[in-house]
Formats: sequence, C-alpha cells, structure tokens
Amino acid sequence: MKLVVLGLSITSAWGNGHATTYRGLIREFAKLGHQVVFLERDVPWYASQRDLRDFACAEVILYQSVDDLRENHAQTVRSADAVIVGSYVPDGIEIGNWVLKIATGITAFYDIDTPVTLAQLERGGLTYLAREQIARYDLYLSFAGGRTLEVLHNRYGSPRAVPLYCSVDPEHYFPSPLDPLWLLGYLGTYSADRQPALERLMLEPARHLPQEQFVVTGPQYPQELLWAHNVERIEHLAPDQHCEFYNRQRFTLNVTRADMVAAGHSPSVRLFEAAACATPIISDAWDGLDELFILGEEILVAADPSEALEILTTISPTRAAQIGTAGRARILANHTAAHRALELEHHLVGVVVGEVSLI
Repeated sequence: MKLVVLGLSITSAWGNGHATTYRGLIREFAKLGHQVVFLERDVPWYASQRDLRDFACAEVILYQSVDDLRENHAQTVRSADAVIVGSYVPDGIEIGNWVLKIATGITAFYDIDTPVTLAQLERGGLTYLAREQIARYDLYLSFAGGRTLEVLHNRYGSPRAVPLYCSVDPEHYFPSPLDPLWLLGYLGTYSADRQPALERLMLEPARHLPQEQFVVTGPQYPQELLWAHNVERIEHLAPDQHCEFYNRQRFTLNVTRADMVAAGHSPSVRLFEAAACATPIISDAWDGLDELFILGEEILVAADPSEALEILTTISPTRAAQIGTAGRARILANHTAAHRALELEHHLVGVVVGEVSLI
C-alpha cells in the first residue's frame, strides 16, 4: 500500500521522541513492501538540529505551511491507501480536517502522546487534535493501552482505537563492553511534571553519594535549576550517541510524565532503548509496567530516594548485568520496530476488512 504520514518530525530528534519512533516504524513498514511518504513542517528549531539527511526507506517532504500542503501535496494525500496524522503536528487540527475531507483511503491519528492529549482535551487548548475529530478518523493508533482505549471508544467515539506502542531499533541499540562513567543516568527533555520524580530518584540519591557520578541529558532544563557537583549535564545527544550513552551507565533511570502515570500502560521510547542496550533500568511505578517486564527480574522499581539508594548501593554488578540482560531479551521478543510495523499493517488491514475493535 501507499502510506502518507504527516508527523511532527523524522529529520530531527532534538527535544522529541517522535523522530526515532517514526524512523524505525517506517523503515520496517517499507521492508514489508509498502511505499511511504513522510510530510514534515520545516521549522527552524528542527532545521538547525537535523540528524537525518538521507532516508532511503521513504520519501521525506518538507513543507512550509498549511497553504503549501494544500497547494502542492493534495494529490499525494488523495492517492494514498492510508494517511496518518501524528500528534503535536503544527496546525494539526486544520491539517486533520483537510486530510479527513480529501483523503480517499484510510485515515488514522497516531498519538505518540495519548495521555497528555486526552488530559489537554479535557483542560482545553489542544492545538493538534479536536475532540470531534476522534470519531471521524477511521483508526486511532495510541501510545497508551489499557483503559485509555476504552476512553477513546466510549467517551470520544473512536470507531477503532488500538495500541501502537513505541519500539526500539536493535540495529542501533545494543550492549557494548564499555567501562561505565556514571552510576546512574537519565535521558529526557525537561518536563515540569517529570521533574519531581527525577529529583526523588536521582538528584536526592546523588547528594547522598557524593563520591559517585551521575548524568542528566536533554534540552530545555531551566537555567535556575541547581545541580549537585557530581551530576553532569549534557544539553543534547543525537540518536547515534544514545547507545554509547546507555552503555556508559551502571543503571539508567526511567521517569514518566504525570498524565501517563495516571493513564497507565504508557511506556516511553527511552524505556525500550535503554533495555535493548541491556542497561539495568530503575523506573517509577505505573499500571501496566508489570505487563511489559517482570518486576525485580527484568526491571527495577523505586518510589522514593531510599529505595533508589538501596538499589544503587546493594545490587552487585553481576546481579545488575543479569537484570539488564533479561530486560533486553524481553524487549527483543516483543517491542522492536519490526513488531510495530507488522502491527500497523494488521491494524490498517483490519479497517479495510471491517474487523471489530477489540475494546
């Protein structure tokens, strides 16, 4: 089939987790024999941080505005067997209405931020999806599973809401025999609702372990934040540096946005990437985590500084390596980009043949 995707970004991973998700998914979808066109708004903050210049798996088109889309790419959308509009696309509501009006194939919304989307829909002010559009898209592909799918179907009227979790590319994330530089590390863009968990599970333990080294990587942290002397700050790492970054940590931290904790069943792409590197993960707790990993055997969970400190100071390197290896095996068995491409194909075919949504 011919698939057209209007997504936030595939050319730049700066400050977002969308690009790496799209790259792996689309590459594997193309391997199944499908043609893909990716339409991305050309914005300066991604233009200055592009880490993907050549993507042979899809035709990547940069457009300047909604008017540019309408005038120059309408036939691309009309001729597609399926069109996906992604979350956080600039002017996403207007673009979605345009796609829903002119598309002749399947229409889908791919929500890489589902719990945040639904929370903002209730609060008001969402710019990339209108409430009434959910019932108009043939398919709602959600980064969150569990009860969120019931909400999409029962409250918002989605005719078919299905999970399409993030994934990992095992060609780019794998174990490497590097000496660790940090006891604990974290990779993520600043988020005010995630910061308290980062404080509890890393920054407070760092103050109690002044002889150990910690690291926080990601953009947009406020300048007024105070960091302990043993917490290194890295503003940005390109995706091709993430694998080495994880392999330089004895443990890595996963913390989750508040809306995603409340919704449950909302794994982040960083969770899968770290696990694929066999780096043992310390995570905050949320519903559904135990459906992805065996707690205590494939992933570690901490709720407060004392539990994080206990993990960091009592688990031996041998035991930590066992946990990391087990986590990697779990991810490779269920959560690679190839798995997601097959799921996407199945969901699109399900719309064509009229399968009933299993909600």
